[in-house]
Amino acid sequence: MAASPFAAPFLAPDEPPAVTVVNPNGAAPVVLLCEHASRRVPTRLANLGVSAADMERHIAWDIGAEAVTRALARRLDAPAVVAGYSRLVVDLNRPLDSPTLMPVVSDGTPILANQTLTETERQARLDALFHPFHAAVRACVDAKRAAGQVPAILSIHSFTPVMDGFQRPWHLGVLWDQDGRLPLPLLDLLRTLPGVVVGDNVPYSGRDGHGYTLKTHSTQPGLPGVLIEVRQDLIGDADGVERWSTLLAQALGQLIGRADIHHVLAGA
Repeated sequence: MAASPFAAPFLAPDEPPAVTVVNPNGAAPVVLLCEHASRRVPTRLANLGVSAADMERHIAWDIGAEAVTRALARRLDAPAVVAGYSRLVVDLNRPLDSPTLMPVVSDGTPILANQTLTETERQARLDALFHPFHAAVRACVDAKRAAGQVPAILSIHSFTPVMDGFQRPWHLGVLWDQDGRLPLPLLDLLRTLPGVVVGDNVPYSGRDGHGYTLKTHSTQPGLPGVLIEVRQDLIGDADGVERWSTLLAQALGQLIGRADIHHVLAGA
């Protein structure tokens, strides 16, 4: 019998890890997440049957999100859990039963390597990439709780300036579900900034299944949290990352540590 192509370790020894924790000893009562940080594909999966040009697009990663996350980790002095591989391999921000967990098509582009996956191949991706990321998030949260903190979970993403021909007017989006402890005062602060257009649950909504990671690590355990979207054309270079990470850090800095935010929600 031929050896299974997944008998060897999924990631080669010389490949980057599935997840990296930036600033692991950060003192702030915050855990930052960046689920769609990278467009990297494990060597064993070649290019997933996707062109190099398409791998540069938003379908493979959240452009600029990792740089913003790392800048916030530095500015807020908080740990950040950063994914190492593309959302096209496995989307860390989807539940295990989601049809887009390992998408067969993304924004009109076929993901050929995902169209004939066996259960063994799916499980290999989960074991190598999905579960380690969420374990790292849990470890960071547990460390904060052991230190006597109730951490806020901040999930950082980016969105395209145009979708389906619609020019999106927002610079930032604040996504949330039922717990408004952090999102509502953050929206209030961001709306005071001259010239900044902020969306409340747009361009996506935290109530429509967007934000599995936030639901798992924030909503369900009763911790404060928010998913922040930044428009990609604003953070496509170092100057943009500097500007928008500074703006977000200043707003978040006014909220972090407030007793009315940093408590475990009753009934969670």
